[in-house]
Amino acid sequence: MQNIKSGIFIMPFHSPDKPLAQCHDEDMELALRAEDLGYDEFWVGEHHTLAWEPIVSPEMFIAAVFRQTKRMRLGPAPVLLNLHHPAQVANRMAFLDHFSHGRLNLAFGYGGAPSDFSMYGLDPDQKQSRMAEAAEMILKIWASDGPYEFVGEHWTVKLEAAPNELGFGVVQKPFQSPHPPIAVPVTSRGSGSVKAAARLGFQPFSHSIIPGNVLKDQWDTYEVAAIGAGLEPRREDWKVARTVFLADTTREAEERARRNTIDIAHEYLAKAIQRGPGLGVMKRDLSMPDSDVDMDYFMRELIIVGDVDTVLDRLLQLWDETGPFGTLVMMEFDWVDEDDRQAWLHSTELFTGELLPRLNVAVGATASVG
Repeated sequence: MQNIKSGIFIMPFHSPDKPLAQCHDEDMELALRAEDLGYDEFWVGEHHTLAWEPIVSPEMFIAAVFRQTKRMRLGPAPVLLNLHHPAQVANRMAFLDHFSHGRLNLAFGYGGAPSDFSMYGLDPDQKQSRMAEAAEMILKIWASDGPYEFVGEHWTVKLEAAPNELGFGVVQKPFQSPHPPIAVPVTSRGSGSVKAAARLGFQPFSHSIIPGNVLKDQWDTYEVAAIGAGLEPRREDWKVARTVFLADTTREAEERARRNTIDIAHEYLAKAIQRGPGLGVMKRDLSMPDSDVDMDYFMRELIIVGDVDTVLDRLLQLWDETGPFGTLVMMEFDWVDEDDRQAWLHSTELFTGELLPRLNVAVGATASVG
């Protein structure tokens, strides 16, 4: 069993009352602190019309972080493929991979915000087909030399010129061969996204808002689909996101989680999900009423808070239910004030400094993931 890697994911989540420049400064501070603390990965969400989630171009943010760090891998989570022309994504991400000297991670997904669809004039019912087509075209662009023409339902990518002495017709290929590692965010039971990820050899990236039994179902689904495609499913490729908050005592951690942005974010997410796919996504038992999907439920099922001993016990219970996974990605949210900032940074330090080493010992990890 290889060591579990550490990650941080920011949606990002910030109060619309906070100046945008301050939000971005705080996200940058967190990313640079993560590098100093030895985190393996840092992920940044993409949203275009959401007041609470204000990074529209995660690759621009990531590029700034790359030039201030030396080791940590970073990636957009996900690139919203249904909103972008696949040739643009292929070109931008190949460039960013070289810019980072091969430290780029990728996640491919689709956006679900109705206001995004309205802004770009898109049909929400086409989000999955647009994502699938874009992913296929991006891989073809990276694997091909011109001239070529890829014709799909939503896009056509046509490169008429073969490379010539002036350099016309040359499309950049990624620094990493054949391309950066690609993950797919997965949320639901029996997820179609997890099946597609398995067939393409992409890594599953399980959302933080789903309980342990759904996580297990996602891995089981991924494993069956990968084997069916003639591929070997590797548990070290599985990324699991969790909201984890650590403090010196469990009482302090629980009290803070019920009054900081962990509470605000989960209330926000529940309202958004209720208007979309429905709260069944968040439920361990589909028969439970929506009214029971509250902060008490989140603290039992989705949010892991406490001192290091308590959080370790919770994670080992999760491990027993799901089986091994390769990366534990910690969700981080907005800082309410200076006291809350210090508490979040302390939690971030405890995660890699104390929790993860003890978790790796407890599960019998013996080697670093390369």
